[in-house]
Amino acid sequence: MSHYKKLCDHYKKISNFNHLSAIGSWDQAVMMPAGGNESRSSAMAELSLHIHQLATAPHLGELFDKAASEDLSQVESASLREMKNQWQKSTVLPDDLVAAQSLAGSKCEHAWRTQRGNNDWSGFAQNFKEVVSLSQEEAKIRADASDKTPYDAMLDLYEPGVSCGQLDDIFGSLKTWLPELTKKIQQKQAGETFIKPTEVYSAEEQKLLGLDIMKLLNFDFNHGRLDISSHPFCGGVSQDVRITTRYDEADFVQSLMGIVHETGHARYEQGLPDSLKGLPVGQARSMGIHESQSLFFEMQLGRSSEFINQLVPLALKHFPDNNPAVFEAANLQKIYTRVAPGLIRVDADEVTYPAHVILRYEIERDLMNGKIGCQDIPELWDVKMQQYLGISTAGNYKDGCMQDIHWTDGSFGYFPSYTLGAIYAAQFMASMHKEIDVAACIAAQSLNPIFNWLHNNIWSKASSLTTSELVKQASGEELNAAHFKKHLEQRYLG
Repeated sequence: MSHYKKLCDHYKKISNFNHLSAIGSWDQAVMMPAGGNESRSSAMAELSLHIHQLATAPHLGELFDKAASEDLSQVESASLREMKNQWQKSTVLPDDLVAAQSLAGSKCEHAWRTQRGNNDWSGFAQNFKEVVSLSQEEAKIRADASDKTPYDAMLDLYEPGVSCGQLDDIFGSLKTWLPELTKKIQQKQAGETFIKPTEVYSAEEQKLLGLDIMKLLNFDFNHGRLDISSHPFCGGVSQDVRITTRYDEADFVQSLMGIVHETGHARYEQGLPDSLKGLPVGQARSMGIHESQSLFFEMQLGRSSEFINQLVPLALKHFPDNNPAVFEAANLQKIYTRVAPGLIRVDADEVTYPAHVILRYEIERDLMNGKIGCQDIPELWDVKMQQYLGISTAGNYKDGCMQDIHWTDGSFGYFPSYTLGAIYAAQFMASMHKEIDVAACIAAQSLNPIFNWLHNNIWSKASSLTTSELVKQASGEELNAAHFKKHLEQRYLG
């Protein structure tokens, strides 16, 4: 057996345990009774430690050296690169830190689900301080091993090849034109009238509507399902994708687009190549590319006038007794393209959304680099919310610095992926338009040409290319935020 094949067998074993970990995490967030958290957290910590030990097995280093001299195909060489990258990122962390982080994260997240509703920052901070301390320890270890800043080392876990310097340039540019664009759009929309949803939209009917939309988007129900959680997410594994949403019976708007968003994540996972399943090279390229797919579905596709036209008959089918004027295409279009600064990131429109991301990026960057502490977060959050969105969150922790789940388990470095994803999505759509009449495909309910483009250029590549190689091959250029700006101007001011 070749050394490369031995590595493949080892990483497929790791993949099997990661599969169980993913489903265990999904169950913990969706199905598990509250009283099971302590026991589950212990079990998940034990599993995390076992996976870490497999990922850092001493004999892997020798196998990497020997496999590098074997006659490998282009894909196999990329596979070896990705396995080695994962190994290098795993070996720097000691076992006791991995186990401690798993326990602290589970404890913090579970308590957050109650503490957020109670606006209990002081209670949350007691658990959160431990998560931050352990993450800072991880960041320093990774920084020392890679000659990066602590935050850059954490960012590399989610966006390989991207640095703070690049993000500062991209986000700095956005901050120069987004405020004025937001103001112009609000001025334009000030004179518009539309009918807001005011009736009862049962959670069950919203779910049925969501399932119909998932069918339209070619979600594979033989390899996935839809459930409810306090924070929408896409989890599980590519062969068994678990997406969740939440329902507000006074407003169907957010849950529907939340389902479209999570379906984009799921279609990417379901579209990864079977031939590479279980290997690092067969995984999604980066979180920014993952978010590009969910935002392509939700923003580029889902909020287009052509797609909203497809929603009308489905909505009327599920809500026949509600005010039909709400579901007229022109009215839905106004609802789904309304621009207004708000408190909650997941409810934000696509124009103001980057401000929410930039705020979080700047705070977590300084937190990991040791420039600020946990106690500084509420005040900084309020200052930046006022600066970027004109809204105060003083004393309102549940709608301010406690609103996201990401930091509860130490996912520092994740947030930039959202806005990078929005930029990638606009760039991919601009390239797609050169080859496909996208509007005509949506209007005809013939979405396969769109999905085929995504499959051929993004999904089927998995991690065989670097992020920059993938973007350049798909669009003909490196990441270019000009496409995002053009998209927003055309949709909202055109």
